[in-house]
Amino acid sequence: MGWQMRKSNSQKMIEGLLAHADIKINGNRPWDMQVHQPALFERVIGQGSLGLGEAYMEGWWDCHAMDELFARILNAELPSHVVTLRDRLFFLVTHLSNRQTGKRSYKVGEQHYDAGNDLYQRMLDQDMNYSCGYWRDAATLDEAQQHKLELVARKLKLEPGMRVLDVGCGWGGAAHYMAKQHGVRVVGVTISREQAQLAADQCMGQDVQIRFQDYRELDEPFDRIYSIGMFEHVGFKNYPDFFRVMDRCLSSGGLFLLHSIGHRITSRRVDPWIERYIFPNSILPSSELIGRHSSEFFAIEDWQNFGLDYYKTLMIWHRNIDKAWPQIPQYDEEFRRMWRYYLMTCAGAFKAYRNHLWQIVFSKGPQTDVYEAVRSGK
Repeated sequence: MGWQMRKSNSQKMIEGLLAHADIKINGNRPWDMQVHQPALFERVIGQGSLGLGEAYMEGWWDCHAMDELFARILNAELPSHVVTLRDRLFFLVTHLSNRQTGKRSYKVGEQHYDAGNDLYQRMLDQDMNYSCGYWRDAATLDEAQQHKLELVARKLKLEPGMRVLDVGCGWGGAAHYMAKQHGVRVVGVTISREQAQLAADQCMGQDVQIRFQDYRELDEPFDRIYSIGMFEHVGFKNYPDFFRVMDRCLSSGGLFLLHSIGHRITSRRVDPWIERYIFPNSILPSSELIGRHSSEFFAIEDWQNFGLDYYKTLMIWHRNIDKAWPQIPQYDEEFRRMWRYYLMTCAGAFKAYRNHLWQIVFSKGPQTDVYEAVRSGK
């Protein structure tokens, strides 16, 4: 290509940055970027991560091993070297405003979780658990998700007849499992209409009630509470209210399990591409913020990190949806590339150990026994 011989200043700058991560433009290794449009470099300089993601959606570049590409980019701290004025303004807005108010909280449900049940049915396990599987003793995605749910049940010490709250119940896989396998009565809440409808169908015949409801509206007693893959949508300005509601609903002596992606560093920054196309009004919590805002109400009994299991889960989701794509022709090529970019960038973040997956067990009030940590979900 002639443009490769006549490199612009933007291309030279990007190539110089990528060299720190051992990434080449149009190289022959799986993680090297294959650039089809020379305007990509100027676009990335001007628009940062948003421009990079949108350019991929439009077919301006490709990469065979995108998970490894982004793991290398993150390990080399390259995003900090390309921060645009638009990025700074966006970060300021997310810092100053509450982007997860009651009205705005439903946006992520409408945009992401309502993208189509047929999409998620082909990507996820048989019970449609849209969160990290637990791979310690598992060989398949179905096993990993079942082991994750059993791990949650054991950590909560579920007993038949208990009333249990599922905050962010998704398509009802966890609620159905807890009711069927442990004989508990479950109330599940979600902000996605698509999820609520399918969850109600999937839980039919079990002692499960599914509600299309924001967690802030809850005010009733439960023996146990769990929240799997929902806390990422709460927002740091709402952490005090979130834990206050959990305290309001959890009976004295009860246990509450929080399953969430997290980051070890407290940051108010949100990736602009993820914000626009995947998870609007969402932000990853830090261990410091969780500890600070939960300590008024709860004691921490256990904190487990198995973030590398999420890398494996995401790669299998990608394989599943890539294989099944011909079965869902209603999604165009730009959507397909957007979805692949989402899964692979997230996989790269876990592979680089920048994102973590935490299961935290909280207790409220006096406990009758010393809490013993559980690590087997089999």
